[in-house]
Amino acid sequence: MSSSDIFIGETIGTAILILLGGGVCAAVTLKASKARNAGWLAIALGWGFAVMTAVYISAPLSGAHLNPAVTVGLAIKDGDWSNVPVYFAGEFLGAMIGATLVWVAYYGQFQAHLTDEEIVGDRGAQAADAKAVEAREKGAGPVLGIFSTGPEIRNAAQNLATEIVGTFVLIIAVLTQGLNAEGNGLGVLGGLITALVVVSIGLSLGGPTGYAINPARDLGPRIVHALLPLPNKGGSDWTYAWVPVVGPLIGGALAAGVYNLAFA
Repeated sequence: MSSSDIFIGETIGTAILILLGGGVCAAVTLKASKARNAGWLAIALGWGFAVMTAVYISAPLSGAHLNPAVTVGLAIKDGDWSNVPVYFAGEFLGAMIGATLVWVAYYGQFQAHLTDEEIVGDRGAQAADAKAVEAREKGAGPVLGIFSTGPEIRNAAQNLATEIVGTFVLIIAVLTQGLNAEGNGLGVLGGLITALVVVSIGLSLGGPTGYAINPARDLGPRIVHALLPLPNKGGSDWTYAWVPVVGPLIGGALAAGVYNLAFA
């Protein structure tokens, strides 16, 4: 694969991943959406199908990493780091494009949701209390969960551990997928199996942090949230932003290490 193929494949694939994954979060969250309050099962399935779709679209060009943790895991497994920067560039750019497309697709719903006093409160009262507004802006705004993840209980050590464990499961599953005596994998079934693994992680391990398990999936859309002209959007929760970046990278590295010790 050439560098241009890798970059194009990862950009397109990750954009599709975030468009469909962020899209299901928007559908469940926003008040004027027909899927409002569809629940966690809808989100877990939506992200799983997003992974499957993105993998099958991008695999012919780039091998469909779509996740810096996957890229790091494969680099450790194979000992080849030459294309890691190209993969990273495509993944983060694609994630930002996908998040922007979610905003485009749900533009009217974002506007209605973020100007609803039930959601953002009385803006006149907010303006009268500048300190309260400032405090709210520093934290997570009412639609940040459409773009990126956040913990239910804010405990850095636990949140980091949850992301490490969830990503470890994903990467070890990717690396060992369908191994047999000849070392062959599952071929075209790989995208489906990976999607089902993501659904399983979401249902079983997603509750504490929202299961980023992908630095690009979280950081790229978080940057987009900070830049978009959304009314009353609140803060982008930058104090937490390092957890869904560092945790998945550690989890991916650990999974590759275990693979090399146990399976290689």
